[in-house]
Amino acid sequence: MSENKSSSPGTPGTGSLAADSSGSVPGSHSPAVPPASSQKSSDIPAAAQPGRTASAAERASTDAPESASAVEPVDTAKAQRDDAAEARVLAARATSAQETAARETTSASGFAANKTLDPKASLAAKLETATDAEASLAAEVKNATEAQAAETAEAKTAGATESVAPPPASSLPPEFAAAPDFGTFRPPPPPDAAEAKAPPAYLRQSDSAWSVFGRVMKARARQIFDRAGQRITQRTLRIGVSARIFHPEPGAKGLRGKTLQYLEESIAHWVMSRDVLVFMIPTVGHQGMLHPSNIRLRDYAKHLDGLLLQGGADVSPQSYTEAATRHEWPGDRVRDMYELELLHEFIESGKPVLGVCRGCQLINVAFGGTLYQDIATDVPTAGVHVNDQYDQHRHPIRFPDGSTLVNMFPGHREALVNSIHHQAVKTIGRDLNIEAVSAHDGIIEAVRYRRAPFVMGVQWHPEFHRAGGDELLDCTPLLDTFLRVARETRF
Repeated sequence: MSENKSSSPGTPGTGSLAADSSGSVPGSHSPAVPPASSQKSSDIPAAAQPGRTASAAERASTDAPESASAVEPVDTAKAQRDDAAEARVLAARATSAQETAARETTSASGFAANKTLDPKASLAAKLETATDAEASLAAEVKNATEAQAAETAEAKTAGATESVAPPPASSLPPEFAAAPDFGTFRPPPPPDAAEAKAPPAYLRQSDSAWSVFGRVMKARARQIFDRAGQRITQRTLRIGVSARIFHPEPGAKGLRGKTLQYLEESIAHWVMSRDVLVFMIPTVGHQGMLHPSNIRLRDYAKHLDGLLLQGGADVSPQSYTEAATRHEWPGDRVRDMYELELLHEFIESGKPVLGVCRGCQLINVAFGGTLYQDIATDVPTAGVHVNDQYDQHRHPIRFPDGSTLVNMFPGHREALVNSIHHQAVKTIGRDLNIEAVSAHDGIIEAVRYRRAPFVMGVQWHPEFHRAGGDELLDCTPLLDTFLRVARETRF
């Protein structure tokens, strides 16, 4: 850096003289700055060159002597700010320039003084103002940063406070509320020698291996029997129905020349209405002309749960040791023999039997009773029990004292039933009770064998009652009682 020497060599104390605030050397009236024309462009600071923006380092220090001023040197650390800080300084400088312009307008003396200042001094003043603005902006930024840091610290403190807040009170014991320690191995305590040798607590003191084995086998057997009993009790009932027989007509050809066995649809559907299986039982004979067989009616009684004797042809007078009073009432002796054997086999097996119309008459004959071969002929005072209306004809009945039908049909001492029979019970068979009689003429309408769980015959057709109208007796309790006994006696 060049030195400023005195104009007189004999002047003592040679050295550089500092310029005052006005830019002139003390004791001299001439300006200390050489003319602008004699200055080189390289000697002019970059901040003073037109079209170029000087950096903070260039503005703070230069080799030209003219850069000396009363402005204090700028801190070197501030000159090393990044580009973002320089942008903020420029903004602060513009704001400071506007404020300076406003002050120059209000103060003429200040304006005139600024006119006489050297460009370097003016630049130094502006630099000082910008530096102050920059310091103020940095202080504001620092304050804002500190405030933000304080808020963040408060938020963290609040979060930490919430996280470490004590848990709500719990009703659990302390050992359950505490966090489990999975890192510690805690094996169970070894059992005592006496406890290890002792039998399990569920065994009796007197138990031996054989007694325990016996109880196990007993439990297994009980389980097997329970399952077998459950299968038996829940198995669908199987009810056998005796067959009607159509005998070949003399001289007929085709189907009418064959023996037919059948059942009426209504009786099968009435029994199946209670979700049971119905099987028609055919006649059997080991001396059959075409197909000999060893099957007997007792085999049906063994495997079926009950028997229903359906209506049909008259019972032959030969079956109760009488002669036919008229040739048109011979009855069906073949069917009588077949159904009488079937009835006795089911009674011997302890299975229930229900007879309908002809079945009621057959039960009476089976126990030694007799029949009216024709009601109108044998009992002239009796009412009409059959006509061309068939199942539409009806008459009232009543239940005498001691009849089980009173309990079966509570609230009914009299009822209306259909009537489709010209024969009826005449003399009651042995061990039979009268269950119902005709309300007008006293003709027996129902019988029961009292030495069996359920052997009963009714003279009317209960399978027709539902279609006959609500005024007819609802015979569902009769069917339910028959099936209940069949379920109870099938094993």
